[in-house]
Amino acid sequence: MEDMPSALPDGEPVPDDGALPAHALAGAAGRPLGFYLHVPYCATRCGYCDFNTYTATELRGTGGVLASRDNYAQTLIDEVRLARKVLGDDPREVRTVFVGGGTPTLLAAEDLVRMLGSIRDEFGLADDAEVTTEANPESVDERYLATLREGGFNRISFGMQSARPHVLKILDRTHTPGRPEACVAEARAAGFEHVNLDLIYGTPGESDDDWRASLEAALGAGPDHISAYALIVEEGTQLARRIRRGEIPMTDDDVHADRYLIADEVLGSAGYDWYEVSNWATSRPARCLHNELYWRGADWWGAGPGAHSHVGGIRWWNVKHPGAYAAALAQGRSPGAGREVLTEEDRRVERILLELRLREGVPLSLLREAGLTASRRALADGLLEEGPYEEGHAVLTLRGRLLADAVVRDLVD
Repeated sequence: MEDMPSALPDGEPVPDDGALPAHALAGAAGRPLGFYLHVPYCATRCGYCDFNTYTATELRGTGGVLASRDNYAQTLIDEVRLARKVLGDDPREVRTVFVGGGTPTLLAAEDLVRMLGSIRDEFGLADDAEVTTEANPESVDERYLATLREGGFNRISFGMQSARPHVLKILDRTHTPGRPEACVAEARAAGFEHVNLDLIYGTPGESDDDWRASLEAALGAGPDHISAYALIVEEGTQLARRIRRGEIPMTDDDVHADRYLIADEVLGSAGYDWYEVSNWATSRPARCLHNELYWRGADWWGAGPGAHSHVGGIRWWNVKHPGAYAAALAQGRSPGAGREVLTEEDRRVERILLELRLREGVPLSLLREAGLTASRRALADGLLEEGPYEEGHAVLTLRGRLLADAVVRDLVD
């Protein structure tokens, strides 16, 4: 699930032509390249959502025709063409494409296929490229899915969240219980090789039994990948306001931990192995390669309003509003709002932050003395696995996964 928070960081200006320093492209041929395509539209705003998304009502009068869904595919294609110019004679074919949102499937299936086609035309797709889109269960049908599959998509991720109607209601999710599971069957029938279901745990009013029922419903649908995320209540959201007014209770960290343990038990018993703290897959090919590309610090270009990119230690992000985004491209300018140059220390810290969450863990060679001391303490406390540690890697135990944020803070010292 590759969603983007609404707030953008500060940074230095991006050149109008989007040009990157020469050192960012040095050695690029040896690094995988992926594309993230952000579709910022939603039919309604979910109460917990803090992502850079917009409903038709929110856009009315603020972006004019430039912010229209009808024009969006062409606008995004313009940024893909800009990426080709910026990356110059970079020889890499694209290894992964991930279309996220928002709700990408509010666009016509043909629009998503056109967007993918622009990447194929400008860069080429690797023979084994992973091509994913997120989808709202209510916004697709058999024909839509068949069009995506015929157009080159081979992985799809449905937002399920919960199988319980009262939980979906708290989250302001609009799909009918049972529809995500039906979508898995329809996607398989359309020829999709890999299917993911996204779940959320810790919603106010959700019980352990509700959570188990959601997991069992997801398993019954037969996806080869399941993501399970703890609900985070972001300031400024409708959900946060309801909790502050006392309309619904706030769940606590102990509840989240209990739900995580249930997820790992139920999914593990069904043959799903964790490969990242919030992600389980039935096999290595079923893993989300695009997310692994993020977690391992490879190169990716994020196209769309508010999208983030990273190439060779340069990270940049686009303007947030669809109207401003489209206007920049229409004027032949980069839609970049700011960028930063990552130092070697920045990259070392980020590797520890991200790779510790992976099943393969993080090399102990990345740790400094204080971090190594902390790692020995974590090992003694049962937070790291002994076998991998002896082989030079810090790998979280199940208990360590529950305390991953705290472990990471100690190891980056």
